Amino acid sequence: MSSKLKVLQVIPKLGYGGAETGCYDLAHYLHEQGCKSYIVTSGGELLQFINKKKVKLVRLPVHSKNPIIILLNSIILTLLILILNITIVHARSRAPAWSCLIATKITGRKFVTTFHGTYNFNSSIKKYYNSVMLKSNLIIAGSNFIFSHINENYSKYLNPKKKFLVIFRGINTDYFSKKKIKEKDEEKLIKKWGVDKERKIFLLPGRLTAWKGQELFIEALSKLKNNEPNKKFMALILGDDQGRKIYKKKLQRLVEQHRLIEEVKFIDKFNIMPIAYKISDVIFSCSIEPEAFGRVSVEAQSMEKPIIASNIGGSLETIKHEKTGFLFPAGDINALYRNMSEIFDLYPATLEVMGTEGRKNVIKKFNVEKMCFSTYSEYKKLIN
Repeated sequence: MSSKLKVLQVIPKLGYGGAETGCYDLAHYLHEQGCKSYIVTSGGELLQFINKKKVKLVRLPVHSKNPIIILLNSIILTLLILILNITIVHARSRAPAWSCLIATKITGRKFVTTFHGTYNFNSSIKKYYNSVMLKSNLIIAGSNFIFSHINENYSKYLNPKKKFLVIFRGINTDYFSKKKIKEKDEEKLIKKWGVDKERKIFLLPGRLTAWKGQELFIEALSKLKNNEPNKKFMALILGDDQGRKIYKKKLQRLVEQHRLIEEVKFIDKFNIMPIAYKISDVIFSCSIEPEAFGRVSVEAQSMEKPIIASNIGGSLETIKHEKTGFLFPAGDINALYRNMSEIFDLYPATLEVMGTEGRKNVIKKFNVEKMCFSTYSEYKKLIN
C-alpha cells in the first residue's frame, strides 16, 4: 500500500507556523514510509531545508485569493495529479483548498483538509468561503477546540458520510530539547540580546498583533514592577510586526509610559526558537482570543520551561494547570500579574519538576511522530 501512496500537500507558504511545519514534517515522514511525497506552495523560509531527494517541490501561486488564479491553479493541479498519478491531495488552507477541490472532482482522487484555525467570518459569503475545508473526504481538526468550533459554526456544511476527526499538531521533540542546545550558542544569544541572567527572564513569543495580548503582558509587567520592586525581571517580546508598524509603535509607547524601558526588549525576528526558550526562565502566551492549538505552550513544555497562558482555546488541552504550567483568565491583567509574582516564589526544584512533567506531556500527546503516524494511518484507511 505505502509504495503506491502518492500524497500531494498544498499550502500557501512554507514558513515557520504550525500548519507549515506540520506539512514539512509529514512530507518527510511519508518518504520514510515508502510513499511518494510532494508539496505545492508559493514559497517560504522552510523551502531551503526541504530534502529534495525525499520531497518533490512545485512552486505555484496557491497563496492567492484571486478567483481567476484559484481557477488557473486548479487546472495546473489537475494536470499534476494526472501526470504524477497522485493518490491523495491534502490542502491546508482555504484558497488552495478551492483549487484542490476542483482538481480532485475532475480527477476523482481523494481529498483531505486540515482545519488549522478558527478563520474569521462576518458574513454568509465569508462563511461559505471557509466551508471549503469541510468539502473533503477526510476533515482533520488540529485540536478539540477546533473540532467544537466547526460543529458549532459550520454544522450545515458537515456531511455525516465524511470522516471528521481530531489529530493534534505535533512538534519535533528532538529539535525542541534543552539537551540539544550548545552552551556557546546560548552564550552568544545572551550577549547579542543583552540578557541579564541576574534577573528572571520572561519570554512572550508570537507575531505582533493585538489578539496575541502584548498590551496585556506589558500592563501586568508594570504592576509587577510597581507593586514588588524587589522582584527583578527582564521581558523579551519576540515577534515580527508583519507590517503592523502602528501597533508596534503603540507597544513601544506603552513601554515608555510605564517606565519599563530597562525591563522590556523587543526582538523583531528569530527563527531558532529552542535557544530563545533555553535562555528564558518563564514562557508566556497571553492571547485574548482562542489559539487554535497554541504551539508556544507545547514548545515551551518540550524545552522543560514553565508556561503561563490564557485559559482559552488550545492551551486548555495542552497545559496541565499547576503541573506543567499555569492558566489564567484570558484578558485578566491582575490574574496575569499574580502568576508573574508567584513564579518568583516557587522553589527551583518545583520549577524543575514542572519542566520535566511538561516534556513528558508533550512526548506523550503532541510529538511530531504521533501526528505523522496518525495522519498516515488515516490516509491508508481512506484509500482502503
